[in-house]
Amino acid sequence: MSYPDTSHLDYITGEPIADTKAPAGPVAERWDTRRFEAKLVNPANRRKHRIIVVGTGLAGGSAGATLAEQGYQVVQFCFQDSPRRAHSIAAQGGINAAKNYRNDGDSVHRLFYDTVKGGDFRARESNVHRLAQISVEIIDQCVAQGVPFAREYGGLLDTRSFGGVQVSRTFYARGQTGQQLLLGAYQALSRQIAAGNVEMHARTEMLDLVVVDGRARGIVARDLITGRISTHYADAVVLATGGYGNVFYLSTNAMNSNATAVWRAHRRGAYFANPCFTQIHPTCIPRTGDHQSKLTLMSESLRNDGRIWVPKAKGDTRPAADIPEDERDYYLERIYPSFGNLVPRDIASRAAKNVCDEGRGVGPGGQGVYLDFADAIRRMGRTAVEEKYGNLFEMYERITAENPYEVPMRIYPAVHYTMGGLWVDYDLQTTIPGLFAIGEANFSDHGANRLGASALMQGLADGYFVLPATINDYLARHPHGEPVTDDHPAVRDVLAETEDRLNLLLSVDGDRTPDSFHRELGELMWEYCGMARTEEGLTEALRRIPEIREEFWRRVKVPGTGEEFNQSLEKANRIVDYLELAELMCLDALHRAESCGGHFREESQTPDGEAARRDEEFAYVAAWEFQGPGGRPPGERGTGRDRPPVLHKEDLVFEYVHPTQRSYA
Repeated sequence: MSYPDTSHLDYITGEPIADTKAPAGPVAERWDTRRFEAKLVNPANRRKHRIIVVGTGLAGGSAGATLAEQGYQVVQFCFQDSPRRAHSIAAQGGINAAKNYRNDGDSVHRLFYDTVKGGDFRARESNVHRLAQISVEIIDQCVAQGVPFAREYGGLLDTRSFGGVQVSRTFYARGQTGQQLLLGAYQALSRQIAAGNVEMHARTEMLDLVVVDGRARGIVARDLITGRISTHYADAVVLATGGYGNVFYLSTNAMNSNATAVWRAHRRGAYFANPCFTQIHPTCIPRTGDHQSKLTLMSESLRNDGRIWVPKAKGDTRPAADIPEDERDYYLERIYPSFGNLVPRDIASRAAKNVCDEGRGVGPGGQGVYLDFADAIRRMGRTAVEEKYGNLFEMYERITAENPYEVPMRIYPAVHYTMGGLWVDYDLQTTIPGLFAIGEANFSDHGANRLGASALMQGLADGYFVLPATINDYLARHPHGEPVTDDHPAVRDVLAETEDRLNLLLSVDGDRTPDSFHRELGELMWEYCGMARTEEGLTEALRRIPEIREEFWRRVKVPGTGEEFNQSLEKANRIVDYLELAELMCLDALHRAESCGGHFREESQTPDGEAARRDEEFAYVAAWEFQGPGGRPPGERGTGRDRPPVLHKEDLVFEYVHPTQRSYA
């Protein structure tokens, strides 16, 4: 395989990387083979092992509960006041599983195929097939926990369709699926907390990773109420801290969701894979002004019955009800007749951007398209629509003061999810032995575009089924080493770096708030590394990000002290990491001179304006290695660039789903 010349970019190409844990043989047998080949830890010995789990969302909550149920000592952390407040609670639409209850042609292989194709052929086949296999077990697990999935009249679990597929495989609980799944995981976790098997630390944020003799052995954390910094040690560390979409400032993520845990792990030696693969969700409530600090998602499930359209004429500002049917453009149904409004998210988002760029957008500033339920209400009746989507309609009306039963919703794409994350092997282990990343914190399953309703599937697959099987192998092969204490030189070093960083933020005493820098960075990223990217724009972003970082260290104002509840300090510390991560995201997007999934380079598109991959050059995972500060002590104020990162390429091999130009027409 040939690779393009990238000598003009500020990075180094290193040795290739490979996933050595996935077994050979038929893809349908690899997970069973790996589980059998993995070494086990007998129940009596599990009680001697301590595992740190950071995060309590669907991935972290299910992992903590399952590991504790197996007998391990689990120490778990979340920055919320309760594990059940994790951002997974915000997921609305559903969870995929290849149960084929509808007898509509679904199967494990079809879910596998749809996911590889939906990810635009930038995901590993082994990982994706395992996810499809486990999907059927997840539903059984959740039903046994009492998750109240919707049911049809005959009593079977009901399903609906999501984007990028032609079957109904998405199980749901009205528009509250994430909440109900999280409560299921939370009750399992609570049982283990009550039994003394999980030591829970709420309102505590991980600030750095402790690596001793090349292995992950603990974390540095800060109590967000008292400001106390503490160290915690274990035989393995699991990061379940979600994605990094908040680097864009405005996203559908909870405002406190952040990238500090994964970025600090990256700086300690964990490779970061495909950071430019970010997902723009097509059905979000449009931005209304500079006062906003986050955006609100409207579930993709609404695209089952809602029809998306804009006026055919540019600049048509008439109310929707005044625009006749023959003057409306149902553009997704027109361009993609086979899938219609249920095309994948990246395609729906770009199509919305295109019609708005043509001057046919609706609402303030023309930054919106209509999602119209008039046909569904006529066909099904208002009562049936209310039963399926009532809470979503109520949320929309509360935010916009518009009744979606009477007027179409207005939607526009927004940052929602990140397919990139820490590089992991088939066992979900990073390049730091003993450090595992699960859920959205890793890169493993979705390629360049995640299909709707697959995030919940991956989080629970990793937490309930994959990690508990693979972490045994690591612990069995690496029995207890020397106990780690606060006196260890590696611990003293990382603790000093953490304290120095926080003290430095407090000492700048400038004249700008952390939020002002975050907003400036986010607007830059949305402009140059958002839905459409160009070489010129990404180069400009890479020029400006260091300037913003330099100004941040000169002018940021963090009032108060570090020995108290201090949200300004929390934000500023997270923005330090965003300012570094953003640079790697833009570099990754610049080096990948192709379009694939959510990564759309305007220089690489088909005559019809679709993403044009360059498989001969870019059919690989880009795994970036941090090389260390560029001659700048960790605590020194300033912005000298870090040493150029090293790019390691993991070739993607497709034996079962052969890459083709994606077509949803």
